[in-house]
Amino acid sequence: MMVYAECEYFIPTAQSLKDKRAILQRMLTRTKQKFNVSIAEIDHQDTWQRTRLAIVTVASAREAADREMMRALQYLASNPSWEELNVWRDYV
Repeated sequence: MMVYAECEYFIPTAQSLKDKRAILQRMLTRTKQKFNVSIAEIDHQDTWQRTRLAIVTVASAREAADREMMRALQYLASNPSWEELNVWRDYV
């Protein structure tokens, strides 16, 4: 079972693309290290206060994949450097 999610965040503390990339890179790296997911920025690469991330996880059972995705999404939402705008999830 595969779970795919897209998340959009507003980054009010970013004053430049350099600020945004520092925040984003730190969260992408930590998320990959902590959870069994793949994650990448898929939109708003040239916008300095906004990002859209794609996250995917694969497991033998839907419950295990869903649990891992929920843990990763909760971790991302807990970042005080940004505000969650939208989360969309699909099961494949």
